[in-house]
Amino acid sequence: MAHTQATMKYLEYTFTLTPPSGDFLDVLEAVLADIGFESFVKDTDATVSPADAAGSTGDVVFTGRSAVADTASGEEAEGGGGGGSTLRAYIRAEERDEAALRGALEAFPVPGVGISYTCAEAEDRDWNAEWERNYFAPLTVDGRCTVSATFHRDVPRTEYNISINPRMSFGTGHHETTRQMLHELLGADLAGRSVLDMGCGTGILGILAAMRGAASVTAIDVDEWCVENARENFALNGVDGAEVRLGDAALLPRTETYDAVLANIHLNIITRDLPAYAACLRRGGLFLTSGFYEADLPRIEAAAAAAGLSFLHSSARNGWCCAAFRKA
Repeated sequence: MAHTQATMKYLEYTFTLTPPSGDFLDVLEAVLADIGFESFVKDTDATVSPADAAGSTGDVVFTGRSAVADTASGEEAEGGGGGGSTLRAYIRAEERDEAALRGALEAFPVPGVGISYTCAEAEDRDWNAEWERNYFAPLTVDGRCTVSATFHRDVPRTEYNISINPRMSFGTGHHETTRQMLHELLGADLAGRSVLDMGCGTGILGILAAMRGAASVTAIDVDEWCVENARENFALNGVDGAEVRLGDAALLPRTETYDAVLANIHLNIITRDLPAYAACLRRGGLFLTSGFYEADLPRIEAAAAAAGLSFLHSSARNGWCCAAFRKA
């Protein structure tokens, strides 16, 4: 499927962190998501752990690349400077709020981290090349599911092989949240079930749900890039009949109910939209969610309980949490 330029305009912010740390980049990504940033690309040298080279974990270890922000192309926040890990983050032009951004960076929860940034209008580019440069190893989860890009060769054959053609939506499975969601789907009874994936990104969760026997898959995302990319990836993996929609939880009252709802987004959206998710979940249905820190699990549990969902279990990986609930 040919790529068409999305109609909405995006801004590309490049953030430079000193000292460099992949963990700090994850924290920054969560902070930016809370103020409206939608897509992220880590500009780091990716090295694969020995276990990943054997195809057993999919862990990606990031080593910072020296980089200096080009202040000529945009504003630079106070502090920071020098070399460090960098993160490119994308936000719709109409959502730009410099005051909110500066406030979020000043309140960055990790002390002693310098953050500088630049801003420019995002270009349409070869996102396959960007993804290949940053995440060059296929990901294998539990020895049963492998996620790879269309350019990968010698991909391990597992029970479920997902091939994606990533664009601006970087839901590749390498992040702890997506990896945990994939693990949960591998253990869920999805045969003949209807599945809703909120914030679908590249669509890999819906693709695995279909491969696991789901009778229908509906995927929703607020980002036009993600909607287009998810449709492309469903077709690439031979998933027929999946419905991909542009929008958010406001679409749900006009849709049918589902046996399983997936929400790998971030804390504020999950807690805000949990009543809508629960309302469209059938009795006995499964709600799987991730995209938040382990310390925030009590907030998720409280919101879920208020919406009539019972806690089943949770897992955590490098501080990131995934939780499962059931509708009574």
